[in-house]
Amino acid sequence: MASVARRLGVAPSTLRTWDRRYGLGPSRHTDGRHRRYGSSDIGRLELMQRALLRGASTAEAARYALDHMPRAVVDELPPPAPAQVPDEDEAPALDGDHEVPSRLARRLSTAALAMDVGAVQRMLADAIAELGVLAAWSGVIDPVLTALGARWRGVSAGAEVEYLLAECVYASLVRATPVLDHPRNQRPVLLGCVPEERDSTPVYALAAALAGRRVGTQLFGVPLPAEVLAVAVRRSAPAAVVLWAHRRAAADPRLFARVSRGRQRSRLFACGPGWDPATLPDKVELLVDLPTAADRVEHVLVGTRG
Repeated sequence: MASVARRLGVAPSTLRTWDRRYGLGPSRHTDGRHRRYGSSDIGRLELMQRALLRGASTAEAARYALDHMPRAVVDELPPPAPAQVPDEDEAPALDGDHEVPSRLARRLSTAALAMDVGAVQRMLADAIAELGVLAAWSGVIDPVLTALGARWRGVSAGAEVEYLLAECVYASLVRATPVLDHPRNQRPVLLGCVPEERDSTPVYALAAALAGRRVGTQLFGVPLPAEVLAVAVRRSAPAAVVLWAHRRAAADPRLFARVSRGRQRSRLFACGPGWDPATLPDKVELLVDLPTAADRVEHVLVGTRG
């Protein structure tokens, strides 16, 4: 039960209550006495949770899950899972495993070192158009930013190249983020960084990727103080909160307690290499990278690809 509760971002006691009140419990029997959640049971709970995140009451959400996946049917069907159909955000490179990203990364690095803003902007646009946002980020943009940052770490001369590239990356990711008139989610996904984070470009990439899947977000690119972030969550009542941390020193798990106060239901996600999974609260799910974050957030909020 603990693993299922962690997956859904709720307390085990909540699962027991849902089982007792609405019959949304485990259906498999292991030794005649103990019951175990099967994949179909989890699929039904995920349906219920999506209804909750859209603003339904617990009773309404339970009825929704049972109406759409009755127990007799649920026990024979697998739960909904993220679709594996590639889209523009995760289209694979076709010219060899790494040939296209490597070529684009070299061109981008050359343009950045020359401080040729026009060329940098064109290279970024080409990478995103050719690979999609997520593949361009992981295969081209992030490696070049990391390499330039390491090259001039601790010195002032040359650091201007990294800053120039970062500004161009921000602009290119904003341009790659479509404006959604009718997002698939009724309540937004709040994307932000931990207060002491220095680099917020990853959350811009995640916002662009989610928008490409018609998942609406509320992006705070500038790291907010904890109290301001808590107010933003309280006022916007997001369906999910994703907090990015790259550095372990900046990732304070106590921040989730600050932003989760209040009566609204929000799924909580920690994203990035800075988070220590051993220190995260039980209701917080770790997303190790941006592709995982985009897939998981989409699945939790709206299910399969629309």
